[in-house]
Amino acid sequence: MAIWKVRPLLQERIWGGRNLEAFGRSCPEGQKVGESWELVDRPEAQSVVEQTGQTLGSLWRGSERERIFGRRAGQGERFPILIKLLDAEEKLSLQVHPPAERAKELGGEPKTEMWFFLRTQPKADIYVGLKKGVGRAEFEEALATGKVADCFHRLETEPGAAMFLPSGRVHAIGAGNVILEIQQNSDTTYRVYDWDRKDGAGQPRALHVKEALASIRWEDVEPAFVQPRGERVLVCDFFKITRWWLMPGEDREVVPDGGTFRYLFVADGKVRDEGGEEWAKGAGRLVTADHGSLILQGVEESTVVQVEFV
Repeated sequence: MAIWKVRPLLQERIWGGRNLEAFGRSCPEGQKVGESWELVDRPEAQSVVEQTGQTLGSLWRGSERERIFGRRAGQGERFPILIKLLDAEEKLSLQVHPPAERAKELGGEPKTEMWFFLRTQPKADIYVGLKKGVGRAEFEEALATGKVADCFHRLETEPGAAMFLPSGRVHAIGAGNVILEIQQNSDTTYRVYDWDRKDGAGQPRALHVKEALASIRWEDVEPAFVQPRGERVLVCDFFKITRWWLMPGEDREVVPDGGTFRYLFVADGKVRDEGGEEWAKGAGRLVTADHGSLILQGVEESTVVQVEFV
């Protein structure tokens, strides 16, 4: 029974900035930090529990998987969810993740994900799905003429908004967005266009046009933001996300559920746990499935996002 802090893994990105410092991340001097991997079990990256020094992968593949992660953890080789913070100081590439039915033949992994917007600059937006009237022929013609961005549906963002991105939904994060991203454990991305941007060595960044065209769901037209039902933001095949609010001095009971772990993230404000420890904005905690009832109290007006298995 435990509440664990997990060490974030900062990732430099050409489109990143330093906005994650406002969420408690220490960005190395001179680096553009685009991602903070909060909960990850990948061959190339492992979350480490601060209190024990154990990796997420060793806990997942150990003898106490059900006790720690719950009865609904499943039998997969790796922890199936990856959680990140993203700082899009500049816009990202126009891209797509392969749907499950195409991923294997393309040599990749499917990735369904959700974006929860933490901070947005005025007029910040996202590119998501296709405009009405755009099919594969129109898309390929726009690619050839350098106008493919005109094929995308665009939406202005604001803090608290959420966007669901099933595998196959073509998308890009526009400049000026800080996002909590919850996704399947995958790192397959097919870039279809990158604004003629150069990498650190002055070379054009690699594109994956053939794979992207094979992955895009062409019927996916003009999607809307998620419309939460009360505290429930989203339930999909891979995760469940809820969001709740606390006023100063207000208590919230996190009711135990032996079927799943909980990952709690303070999206805004500050809360205090039963032991008196304060969780500031940007704090994340992994609560094991066997943990009993947990009481959190608002220190400031706060928003907490909870991630768990379905």
